[in-house]
Amino acid sequence: QVQLVESGGGLVQPGGSLRLSCAASGNRRSIDAMGWYRQAPGKERELVAVITSAGSTSYADSVKGRFTISRDNAKNMVYLQMNNLKPEDTATYYCNARILLLTYWGQGTQVQVTV
Repeated sequence: QVQLVESGGGLVQPGGSLRLSCAASGNRRSIDAMGWYRQAPGKERELVAVITSAGSTSYADSVKGRFTISRDNAKNMVYLQMNNLKPEDTATYYCNARILLLTYWGQGTQVQVTV
């Protein structure tokens, strides 16, 4: 059974930075795509960034130029470097992995941007 575990969330001031990590385990096949989603209280879950196994990336308009997604296929890891954080980035961030037709989710890590 595939498991995803996020880490790196926390409390940060506006303009600060955080680096989220997601470790995958239990996958018998290589992961096709990995991504980060976020969900703020009372809001729908939204895509933040996604990266394919070949390294192609895409981002939500709201985070372009501030966030960078990367992955280490050998380590089965995906990262999200978040710079110049804003209060509207406050949310629970979820790691996502896709293998063939299946999708897997982590439990989430909280990010709070406030003074």
